[in-house]
Amino acid sequence: MDYNRKNMIDKITFCIPSKSNLRYLKTAIPSIRENAHRKDHDIIVFVDSDEDGTVEWLELNASTLGVTYYVNPYLGERLFGIGKAYDYCIEKADTDIVMIFHADMMLGKDADLNAFKHISKGKVVCATRIEPPLHPNAGEKILEDFGIWPEEFKQEAFNSYVDKLLQENKGKTTTGIFAPWMVYKEDLLSIGGHDPILKSCREDSDLFNRFQLNGYELIQSWDSLVYHLTGRGAGSFDGDEERHRAWQKEMENSTREFIRKWGSNVLHSPMMKPIVPPKYDIGIVLKGDQKMLEALEPWCSTIYYKGNASEYIAKEQPNTLYNLKERIKPFDNEKNNEILVEVDQSTFSQQDYQMLQQLTQIIKESGQPGRFQLGSMVMEIVQMNEYQNTLINI
Repeated sequence: MDYNRKNMIDKITFCIPSKSNLRYLKTAIPSIRENAHRKDHDIIVFVDSDEDGTVEWLELNASTLGVTYYVNPYLGERLFGIGKAYDYCIEKADTDIVMIFHADMMLGKDADLNAFKHISKGKVVCATRIEPPLHPNAGEKILEDFGIWPEEFKQEAFNSYVDKLLQENKGKTTTGIFAPWMVYKEDLLSIGGHDPILKSCREDSDLFNRFQLNGYELIQSWDSLVYHLTGRGAGSFDGDEERHRAWQKEMENSTREFIRKWGSNVLHSPMMKPIVPPKYDIGIVLKGDQKMLEALEPWCSTIYYKGNASEYIAKEQPNTLYNLKERIKPFDNEKNNEILVEVDQSTFSQQDYQMLQQLTQIIKESGQPGRFQLGSMVMEIVQMNEYQNTLINI
């Protein structure tokens, strides 16, 4: 689309999961109604948990605010998770284009229009976050303090700041992605939406990897602006210790699931463009204790363990949708992985562990068939087939 000619916007749907996020929804939803260029966008809220009166508030205010909301049918028993909640909203959307939006965000003036100017099939367009200076900035966002809680949001000062940036950043784009992001519903659903193995954390990084591998263009629009309270809605920084501990556990579990799936940790450029290393068929042959088994199991397709893994499996299986009995094999089993790494705990160092975490990049850069030493480990490469593209579709 020609940026200078585009001055209209189609109706889109804002999709907002809520996990007891009433204090944030009370600011996020009005910001969409007040600052969106088009005032009649659809807004869908999915209530995944309600410990703060969210449903009661929506019952009273949804009609006035033009919000459609859905409630987790297992409310109070189990969570959908943010990925499944987003997909539920997206499937319910009547518009061709959806915008993924966090409950702890406030929309800036014309952010919808200025993202829409860049959207087309095969493109994902994200807004630029303005955040209080609580976390490092690699240049992918703007640090300015307009409050760290919704009740203290300095709306007038934020609006004035946005007016200034709209002139300074008009038409500016970079390559990268972070919420909030806009996409054609068809493009998202064609690759299966969010992966259910990543319930409440890392689900976005997984999806962004798949966008990248599927050839979608990832665009950050610098005159599409939101204020972001930096993880308040998720529970990572909201001051509630119990909720924070639950978030930490979810993040730990989801990170291990991400590593099991991709063979690496989350990687991206400073501007938030996903970096997707190759996915290889790696087997680890381990002489070590259960603590070593716990540390190394996610980093391979199969682990051959010299010991009894039943205690680890019983502890870890509730945290993963992968079948650990299929991933963990007896030490003497036939080994048919394309790459094998022999690890002996008695000589294994922290430097070895760091190399193992970067193994896919090391193999890509300098690997070749054969058997050789890598630190204290012995690696045998039979084949170097790459499987990351098999992970695009759910």
